[in-house]
Amino acid sequence: MRAFGYARAATADDAIDAGATGARFIAGGTNLLDLMKVDVERPDRLVDIGRLPFTKVEDQADGGVRIGALVPNSDLAAHPRIRRAYPLLSRALLAGASGQLRNKATTGGNLLQRTRCYYFYDRALPCNKRDPGSGCGAIGGFNRIHAILGASDQCIATHPSDMAVAMLALDARIEVRGSDGTRTIPLAELHRLPGDTPHIDTNLAPGDLIEAVTLPPPPGGTQVYRKVRDRASYAFALVSIAAALTVEQGVIARAALAFGGLAHRPWRDPAVEQALVGERPSTAAFNRAADLLLAEARGQGHNDFKIDLARRTLVAVLREAAGAPQ
Repeated sequence: MRAFGYARAATADDAIDAGATGARFIAGGTNLLDLMKVDVERPDRLVDIGRLPFTKVEDQADGGVRIGALVPNSDLAAHPRIRRAYPLLSRALLAGASGQLRNKATTGGNLLQRTRCYYFYDRALPCNKRDPGSGCGAIGGFNRIHAILGASDQCIATHPSDMAVAMLALDARIEVRGSDGTRTIPLAELHRLPGDTPHIDTNLAPGDLIEAVTLPPPPGGTQVYRKVRDRASYAFALVSIAAALTVEQGVIARAALAFGGLAHRPWRDPAVEQALVGERPSTAAFNRAADLLLAEARGQGHNDFKIDLARRTLVAVLREAAGAPQ
């Protein structure tokens, strides 16, 4: 690990000022420190934001909830309001990492974690996300965990967060404070697809600080989170799906679906959801939704199996959420 400067931010303004001049924020450090140890991240300065007052889960007047950016993943998963009203978020958090990591990882940090692509982590291998212009070793290489949607000729890495997938299905919004003040953006606008600039993960500007995540009132109906992975303990998703489905009088009245393990960012396709609305729950309807989801899916060889796996997982999740026969 290279030498770096360290300071503890007393206020959010202190952190933002330091971030705008090149310092990196650190809270739990469960991703950043790993990347520093393998010389992928090379910050000159770290600003510790761990003592800023972003540690509460608060009910909102509209029936939603506000989650401070420094709430640990373990605390959020166990919070009574989250377990009762947003169970798919609690399940997604518990499906991610180990108990020790969840105790340290924060809400804001989880959203901003970087890909677990092995080419990104190994400085001896080419990676446009790590070193722009060096090439993508995963294209034509070993790419079993890589993207089948939204990828580019520059990068086929996937986003690793379980929590972000659940929050996307719940229509989360992000409170961001920067040099120009505070703004709120939909979570769907936080992460970027790789395009020609895979080294830029989000639409945040230097110095932007996530202060909180807000969730609207619970969606009602049935909530499901399913994660398919190589082993049941401490593995990233090959395919994950967060679903909130409302069935009224035998017909699907509302569908919200978000996917992990398939793309460079948590994936949501409104056309897939709209295709389900008004349909009676059935294998045929669920397969038509899968057809839309995967119409432009592209395997890279080792990850071709993900296309069929995504289809089967989506059909199974929709059956569970709709209470349809298996």
